[in-house]
Amino acid sequence: MYPFRYERPRDVQEAVSLLQAHPQARPLSGGMTLVPALKHRLARPSHLVDLSRLAALQGIDFRAGVLHVGAAMPHAQVAASRVVRQAIPALAELAGLIGDQQVRQRGTLGGSIANNDPAADYPCAVLCLGATVVTDRRRIAADDFFTGMFTTALEADEIVVAIEFPQPLRATYFKHRHPASGYAVVGVFVADTPLGVRVALTGAGPCVMRWRDAELRLTGEERWSPELARGLVLPAESLNDDLAATADYRAHLAGVLLRRALAQLSAPTAQA
Repeated sequence: MYPFRYERPRDVQEAVSLLQAHPQARPLSGGMTLVPALKHRLARPSHLVDLSRLAALQGIDFRAGVLHVGAAMPHAQVAASRVVRQAIPALAELAGLIGDQQVRQRGTLGGSIANNDPAADYPCAVLCLGATVVTDRRRIAADDFFTGMFTTALEADEIVVAIEFPQPLRATYFKHRHPASGYAVVGVFVADTPLGVRVALTGAGPCVMRWRDAELRLTGEERWSPELARGLVLPAESLNDDLAATADYRAHLAGVLLRRALAQLSAPTAQA
């Protein structure tokens, strides 16, 4: 590692002040991406500003149809939360599929979406559920938050405080895991939300994205079944093509996972 100064601010405002005072500083949450980058000398921040213990970034609660999750909540706690499991079971299931046990104990919701890895799971849930990203200074709709590979609408000194998820009528998440990393080769989140039917994909392209053709196919259908996906093809031209999978294979996987999602949601016991 290159040398850096470690800072543990007392509150969000102090954390923002540190980021503003030191342009080369980096916020640190779970560190699942940043720490390996430091170890390989791929990053050289002047300061690390630790956000993991800030009280304003903690907590999970559900009120008025909205699930509020603090940005510093580890994946394991989201997966195990009774509140999350009752409000949005699909989100708890997704959290339990992230990486491995060690990653789930340290990685955080806010860190995941701020990093916006193309194969990360949480961005798919945030986008599909039409969530709102709450920062230290504004509220950002999910459709405006993810702007490209590893990039978001966040300013350099802006901190994610919480994410607010409207409760869907029904939702589920399926992914094909990379055997080594646990990242999504392709992940499909399907939800019937207050904003309408939404289908989001992760791992497929350079950035999390909505599958608009699938949304149109499902809109207006009270009963979802795998038959609704018949003939639906995800164009492969803009998909990732790498050692994990070709673009054509990812396009095929998206269709397979969508049908599995619809099969689960059409079951008599399917819930939000």
